Amino acid sequence: MDELREISGARQVPDEPRRRWFAAESLDLIVWVDDTGAPIGFQLCYDRLRSERALTWKPEVGFLHHAVDDGEGGGLRHKRTPVLVDDGDFDAYRVSDLFARASAKLPPQVADFVSAKLRLHSSYAPSDDQGEQP
Repeated sequence: MDELREISGARQVPDEPRRRWFAAESLDLIVWVDDTGAPIGFQLCYDRLRSERALTWKPEVGFLHHAVDDGEGGGLRHKRTPVLVDDGDFDAYRVSDLFARASAKLPPQVADFVSAKLRLHSSYAPSDDQGEQP
């Protein structure tokens, strides 16, 4: 099972809320937390093994969805630093399902926060072959 597990030593950025980092083979989750440890935002990177994408939610901007340019330019150039680039299509229902299957070992406060936000995304609707929304 591809379960998210916390990675110690998440990089902290000055003047940003504290970060917690959870990783699995095909997912990465960064959660920003307040002084009490309550989640206040997140970035969920998914499809890491094929065409990585990142969904970010922060209260001041809402949802942002990006593709991850991994910096592999090919040829004889050195690998560049990965960057986020605009990517419009987002299947919130599929990603919510991926997250639900990988989140069993997350702290409940984190899992509930991310799950609730995913269900609020405007594209959250099951495809015809998946039946009704949970």
